[in-house]
Amino acid sequence: MDNFFSIGEVSKYQNISKQTLIFYDKIGLFKPAYVDPDNGYRYYSAGQLDYLDTILIMKKAGFSLGEIREHMKDYNTESSLAILRRQMEVIGEQMENLRQIRSRLGHRCDQIESIQGGRKQAEKVTVEEIKEQYILVRQVEEPWSLREISVATKKCFAEAFQKHLPVFFESGVIVPLERIRKGRCTEAAWAFLLTEEGGEAADVRQLPAGLCVTTLHVGDYLSIGRSYERVLDYCSREGLAILSDSYEFCINDYITTRKESEYITKILFYVR
Repeated sequence: MDNFFSIGEVSKYQNISKQTLIFYDKIGLFKPAYVDPDNGYRYYSAGQLDYLDTILIMKKAGFSLGEIREHMKDYNTESSLAILRRQMEVIGEQMENLRQIRSRLGHRCDQIESIQGGRKQAEKVTVEEIKEQYILVRQVEEPWSLREISVATKKCFAEAFQKHLPVFFESGVIVPLERIRKGRCTEAAWAFLLTEEGGEAADVRQLPAGLCVTTLHVGDYLSIGRSYERVLDYCSREGLAILSDSYEFCINDYITTRKESEYITKILFYVR
C-alpha cells in the first residue's frame, strides 16, 4: 500500500520483531494505522514510526510498557520532563542497589578464594582478634532441626530483600554453648545474615570486636560435632574460657556448591 509500511518493513527498519509489534497492538500501546479486513495484515503510517521511536527509547530508559502507554495517551513537553526526571531518580536508586550487590558479590568471591586452602586448615584451631560485625537474626523454632533452621534463614533473606537491607550474601547460625556441650551441635537457636549497621530491621545485633577461637569445618553439616570437639579440647588445654555461644559462618554452602563435601563452615567463640 502506498504511503504505508507493512509490519515486516517496520520490523526491519526499527529492529523489532513482528511478534513484539503484534503484542504492542494487542495491549493498545502501538496499533497499526490500517488493518486489511481481508487478510488481517497490519500497516503503519510514516508518522507512526516516530511514535514507535519514542516507545522504544522510553523502554530502553527503563519505563514499563504500562507507564509508556499511560504517558503517551496525551503527552507534552511538560509531562515528558516530569516523567523523565522521576525516571532519573529511579535509575539512581537502581544504580545504588546494583553497586551494593556488586560489592556483596565481590565480598563473596574474595571470601571463597581466600578459603580455597580450607581443607588444609580444617584440623587447625586458631585464636584471632576479629573486627566488629553486624548480623540480622531470626529465631529458630523448636525442635531446632535443619528444617527449622532453613525456614529461619529464608525469613532473614525475605526481610532483607523486602526492606532493601544492606546484607552480604552469607548466612550463619548461633548455637548455644550448653547444647554443644551436650552433643546437640546442630540445634541452632538463631539464624542470621551478615549485614551493616543501621537499616530498618529491629533484629540487628552487633558482634563486637574481640578475641575469638576459630576453626573451619569441612564437609556436611551433620558431622560438625567433630569440629566442636576439637575446639572444646583446644580451649581446655590452653586454659581459654569460652564467653559466648557459637557463631557459625557458612563460607561455602548450598549457594555456591551442590556437593556437601565442599561445604566449609567457620566456627567462632569469644574467649578470654
